Amino acid sequence: MSRYKLTIVSFFLIISLLISSVYVLTAAAANDIYNEQNGPGVMTVDLVLCRPLGFVAMLGGTLIFVVSSPFSALGGNVEEAWDSLVVSPAQYTFKRPLGEFE
Repeated sequence: MSRYKLTIVSFFLIISLLISSVYVLTAAAANDIYNEQNGPGVMTVDLVLCRPLGFVAMLGGTLIFVVSSPFSALGGNVEEAWDSLVVSPAQYTFKRPLGEFE
């Protein structure tokens, strides 16, 4: 039974890697075609992949900030930790125009 589960997990991992590579290739091709504009492929990859990862990074950063805030307070850099762990991922996720990564 364990070998069967390993086979299924491996199958889904390979499929997800293949699907994600298609999105990356689409984004690269769209970026080459639309030098000045953000193409639909780039916007799709941003919306489907990058925005959710940015949201997860913001939540993880918030959790890390809460755990590390006593140590940051002792070091006197609470605001720097807040900006790095919470504000930067939040701006990346919610304030950045769709399809722009700069």
